[in-house]
Amino acid sequence: MHPTYFDAATAAPIHPTASQAYAAALTDGWADPRRLYSDGRKARMLLDAARESLAESLGVLSDEVVFTHSGTHAVHSGSLGVLRARPQRDLFAHSAVEHSSVLHAAAWHSQSGGSVAQIGVDRYGRVDVDELSSSVPKAALVAVQSVNHEVGTRQPIDEVVAAAAGVPVLVDAAASAPVEALPAAPWALAAASPRKWGSLPGCGVLVVRRGTRWRNPWPGDDSPSDRDLGSVDIPAAVAAAASLRAVRATQGPDVERMRSLTSHIREQVTTLIPDTQVVGHPEERAAHIVTFSSLYVDGEALLHELNRESFAVSSGSACTSSQLRPSHVLEAMGALSHGNIRVSLHPGVTQEEVDRFLAVTAESVRRLRIEAGVDEL
Repeated sequence: MHPTYFDAATAAPIHPTASQAYAAALTDGWADPRRLYSDGRKARMLLDAARESLAESLGVLSDEVVFTHSGTHAVHSGSLGVLRARPQRDLFAHSAVEHSSVLHAAAWHSQSGGSVAQIGVDRYGRVDVDELSSSVPKAALVAVQSVNHEVGTRQPIDEVVAAAAGVPVLVDAAASAPVEALPAAPWALAAASPRKWGSLPGCGVLVVRRGTRWRNPWPGDDSPSDRDLGSVDIPAAVAAAASLRAVRATQGPDVERMRSLTSHIREQVTTLIPDTQVVGHPEERAAHIVTFSSLYVDGEALLHELNRESFAVSSGSACTSSQLRPSHVLEAMGALSHGNIRVSLHPGVTQEEVDRFLAVTAESVRRLRIEAGVDEL
C-alpha cells in the first residue's frame, strides 16, 4: 500500500517546484558567490535573486534575510546573536512549549553563565503574557513561537510584543510559515524552516529586522559580512525561495481545505475513540495540525500500528532509545500524554485518506487496549 504521509510539520513532501529549481540552480550555483570571476558572479546573482524572492514572500526586506543551514540553525543563530549583542542584559525568556532548538539555545546560554526564564502556558499552550511581563525588565531576548509545532496552538504574538516593551522578540515561525503570513506585530527576528513548506534540506531562514542589535554568535570566517553564516547552499536557497512562492500562490484554497480536514479529525476522533482528548486551542490554531491523546495506550506502540497500516505520523510522547519521557509541550499544558498522535497535513491529503486514518486509528487503539487488558476500564 502506498504510504500516507501525515507528518508535514516535520518535513513536507518535496514540492515539484523545489525539485525543479534545485536542479536548475546546480548548473550555475556551485561556485563561491564571493568571487569576482564569471562563475562566482552567476552564483551571486542566483543567491541575491533567492533572497529577494524569499523576502517578498515573507513580507520583509531583502537585506533582512539571512540564509542558515537549517531551521534549528536559524533559531540558534538568531537567539544567541541577540544575546551576544546585548551584554548589558543576560536573561533569555521563552515559553515552556518552545521547540527543542530554543530549549537547547537557552541551555547553552545558561551553561555560559547567562540567566533563563521559562514562561508558563495555559491548558491550550498559549503563553502567560502577565508572567512574561514580569520577566521583561531583566530580559535581553524573548522567544515565542507563532504556532506550536506539536499541538498547533497560535500564540498571541501581538500581546507578546506589546508586553516585551522594546525587548527583542524572536518568533519561531517554522510551523506557521507554510500556511500563513508572518505575524504583523513588530517582532525583531523570525526563524523558518523551508523543509516544512516542501523544500529540500540544507537551508534555513533567519530574518533580522533593521535596527535589531544582532551579532554573528559563531567564530565566523572570511566573509565580508557578519551576517553571512558560512557557505550558503545556493541550490537549496533557490529551491526554498521558489517553493515558497509556489505555495503562497495556492495557499488560500489549500489552507481552507486543510482546516476543514483537521476540523473533521477533531470532531470525529473523540467519538470514534473513547477516552481520547484533543489538545491545543480549538479556534486559535494552525490549519494543518491536530493532536490528540488516547488513554491507556502507549504512543510508540500506536505509531508502529499506524505505520503497519501505511500512515506516517508523529507522537510527542513516543518513547525512543534517546528520550524516555513524555513531550515537554504536553507536560507544560497539563495535557494527557498517553497515546499521543500529531497529524500534520500537506495540501495533497484527501478526505478519503483522513477517513481511512480515523478508522484505522480507532481499530488500532481498540486492539492495543485489548492486548494491554484495559479495554474494560
